[in-house]
Amino acid sequence: MPETNVELFGYKFSVYTRIVRIVLQEKGIAFDAQEINPFAVDLLDNYLDIHPFKRVPAIRHGDFTLYETSAITQYLDEAFDGPSLQPGTARERARMHQVIGITDSYGYQPLVRKVFSQKVFGPAFGDPTNENIVVEGLTESDRILSALEKLLSEDGYLSAPTYSLADAHVIPMIDYFLMAPEGAAMFSRYPKLCRWWNSVKERPSTVFTRPSLPC
Repeated sequence: MPETNVELFGYKFSVYTRIVRIVLQEKGIAFDAQEINPFAVDLLDNYLDIHPFKRVPAIRHGDFTLYETSAITQYLDEAFDGPSLQPGTARERARMHQVIGITDSYGYQPLVRKVFSQKVFGPAFGDPTNENIVVEGLTESDRILSALEKLLSEDGYLSAPTYSLADAHVIPMIDYFLMAPEGAAMFSRYPKLCRWWNSVKERPSTVFTRPSLPC
């Protein structure tokens, strides 16, 4: 393994960039960050060589480049020293991947794109809120929160007795969702998720990676 820092290509407001940053912090991995706004016209000249689909995040570690968040976080966990972020049993690892998969497939759009973006992120940049999209997002968010509530480990983490890649993956989405008053009100109806959030919200990796939004 080459002795070189990881280069992280990401966007400061991106949920998926933050997931990788959380894992980097949890593992204690040194890294250099390059800001990539995937919505910008003037991307780095060679960024499409790194990520042909013009998304974030991506990493480069020596001569190895990688994109897709779950692939990146698993690589970081397995290739570097530090606490393991993958559970010890096959069932717990399967649950971890399940939580990550359902959150990506069914949670990101309603929690982040429909509720947070419409109620918090867009207005912070002067964009109007589409309340119809918010209502749609809340309806869909209720289903994902209900699913996570049922899957939550008895020990308080999302897939195992200890903090895992599943927790790192879900934290940024829930953090954004809770910034919307409607999201916070809905979330409060899920006691197991509330206990989980209270246990992870002040974790150094959560606090250190939280982006500052415009007032």
